[in-house]
Amino acid sequence: MYVLLDSDGVVTGVVGGHPQGTKWLETVNQQATEAIRQARLDLTFTEKQTNHRRSDCPAVAFGVSFGGGSKMPGNLRQASPAAFNIMFSLLSLTCFARISGYANSLFMAYSYGCYTYCRATLNKLFDWNLNLRRLFKNNAWAACTVNFGPFSVTYPHVDSANLCFGWCSITALGSFDHTLGGHLILWDLGLFIRFPPGSTILIPSALLVHSNVPISPGEERYSFVQYSSAGLFRWVENGFQSDVDLDRRATSSQRSKRKAERQGRWESGLSMFSKWVDIQTGNWKGSYV
Repeated sequence: MYVLLDSDGVVTGVVGGHPQGTKWLETVNQQATEAIRQARLDLTFTEKQTNHRRSDCPAVAFGVSFGGGSKMPGNLRQASPAAFNIMFSLLSLTCFARISGYANSLFMAYSYGCYTYCRATLNKLFDWNLNLRRLFKNNAWAACTVNFGPFSVTYPHVDSANLCFGWCSITALGSFDHTLGGHLILWDLGLFIRFPPGSTILIPSALLVHSNVPISPGEERYSFVQYSSAGLFRWVENGFQSDVDLDRRATSSQRSKRKAERQGRWESGLSMFSKWVDIQTGNWKGSYV
């Protein structure tokens, strides 16, 4: 377990590894790997799923999002009813619930303010529309992407549509020698991190340019990524309406207040990050209430 700290001792990410003493590799990693491998054979990927800016492997997103011209938050569409059933069955497996549970515990422990904000906002969202599908019970992320490999390599990128100060969870799966390949690169920080199968790393993916290196021939690597789009948070904070609708209906005083809130949003987001000294001294909940 390692934490990423800036020059002021603020926790900006966590290299979480995996739970010890639980036979995690023999159960969770192996089961998830086998399930993804089978789903890859069963799925028919669309052009958009196979040719995209993040990697050279097919990727399928599942969950809830808002953006890209949609008028309100909704469930991410699948290519066909059969594709939906395959993805739903895949993510219903206990191994993915355990991965998500572990990632949530890391998020809560090392960035409690952001975790609480994300979970509380999503609770409001799912209470507002019961037709939205939540990935996992009490989850702090609205959506996930499964990278189907089998040699998952991502190009340097940022996930600009995600909540700018939010963390995303990346879990590496498969069977490969992590000393020779699969490393996570955080370009802005100059870090080259070993990323073994079954391990989870949390980073602010909308801020940090990240990618990973290839694995060796004959090996396989998949990944499971959890995140939330920024549009969901704006929708809830706007009183369950879009920026466009809010601006159209707002009075001049409401627009002035909204402008001031936007200008202070970055500072508000930073206040949700924890300081390492607070975590060490027991004040691990940070400043967000």
